Amino acid sequence: MSASPLPTALTLHQASRVLEIAFSDGAQFRIPFELMRVYSPSAEVMGHGPGQETLQTGKRQVGIIAIEPVGHYAVQPSFDDGHDSGIFTWEYLYRLGAEQADLWSRYEQRLQEAGVDRDAPMPPKAGSACSSH
Repeated sequence: MSASPLPTALTLHQASRVLEIAFSDGAQFRIPFELMRVYSPSAEVMGHGPGQETLQTGKRQVGIIAIEPVGHYAVQPSFDDGHDSGIFTWEYLYRLGAEQADLWSRYEQRLQEAGVDRDAPMPPKAGSACSSH
């Protein structure tokens, strides 16, 4: 059995685009949908290894249209931009909430290094190994 805190409440706030989640250790977080989308744990975003990440842009207004449980350990949101392959474990959501300020800072740094604006549209997808199987 994992000693990681478990969620006690989970609420999607559509108007403010925030996932509110409370954990068994008393921690509560308000995680913006945009942060969840740009740090989606999917291969599409994270790649298949270090250095293969795809910088996400144009996600400030992203919404979540559905969220489904995955066993007793995670949820899988469906974002309104069509992305639905990220499985967010409780541990990962806890990390997103607890490290939110640092994650935003790293995201802004990556945008600056790439010379890309946060609201720039994503470039068209090129063929990738993930789409061929």
